[in-house]
Amino acid sequence: MAIHIPVFDHSSKPNVSRMPIWIRQRLGGDAIYGKTASVVKSQSLNTVCEEAHCPNRAECWSRGTATFMLLGDTCTRACGFCNVKTGRPEFLDVDEPRRVAEAVAKMGLDYVVLTSVNRDDQPDGGAAIYAELLKRLRQDKPDIGLEILSPDFQQGQQAAVDLICDSVAGGQLVWGHNVETVPALYKEVRKGSRYKRSLDLLALAAKQPGVEAKSALMLGLGETTADVLAVLRDLRDAGVARMSLGQYLRPSLQHLPVKQYITPETFTEYEVEARAMGFAWVKAGPMVRSSYHAEEGHAEQKIKDKIDAE
Repeated sequence: MAIHIPVFDHSSKPNVSRMPIWIRQRLGGDAIYGKTASVVKSQSLNTVCEEAHCPNRAECWSRGTATFMLLGDTCTRACGFCNVKTGRPEFLDVDEPRRVAEAVAKMGLDYVVLTSVNRDDQPDGGAAIYAELLKRLRQDKPDIGLEILSPDFQQGQQAAVDLICDSVAGGQLVWGHNVETVPALYKEVRKGSRYKRSLDLLALAAKQPGVEAKSALMLGLGETTADVLAVLRDLRDAGVARMSLGQYLRPSLQHLPVKQYITPETFTEYEVEARAMGFAWVKAGPMVRSSYHAEEGHAEQKIKDKIDAE
């Protein structure tokens, strides 16, 4: 299938002036949204929904879901697309796993997505906090669905993978790590990160028993069709099974500009291409983010397991 997207000069100025009609953000306000917000605030927790100004926060919180952001609210890197605060973190909150686990219990969640800032100041990159929380969640509810969206753990990927996988005691885990963009744009978009290092982590995670690897791409930063398809092939070769593709939206004037708004039809074409490559789970659309409707895969698997048991 041919996907028709203009080829951009990566150094060119933005060629968009207004958001298209298919970019929509829902306003929150119902009872479930309020309960979610209350639990997050009462436990003094960070969520990527808030820190990254996610356009889907109202929808997800109204469904009673939230993506918890671990390791504080200050990232040691300065990605050009990200709204999370950058700087030198003051400390590591070792009580965070307990509070997040209590919030999950109060919300009655069947599926939990955990992400974090980058903590390059920590020898283990924060892997021990992930491991402690996953262990608590699995102990509290053995059949809970668990998904992480981790940093690249640049100082020790193997040690981090071993520690985190051991914490779920052989259970199922979706291990997400976003490549975010194409290699040609890394220096501008993902400062401090390396495309190969991200692929290496995903390949390592995908080899672990019970682990399903997942990644995501933001489109509209100046990438070409060939760039995107090449990244999708690299991810499949690394063993990635789940894929999200969404539209980059500029958080503020201080962040990278949008160079193109990708049409819903083009996202559908990318989804078809990704499935043809062998991805088992694909979400593609203007408002899709890496944790958007992440619980659907868990629900589908539970139904399949029930059918198989019968």
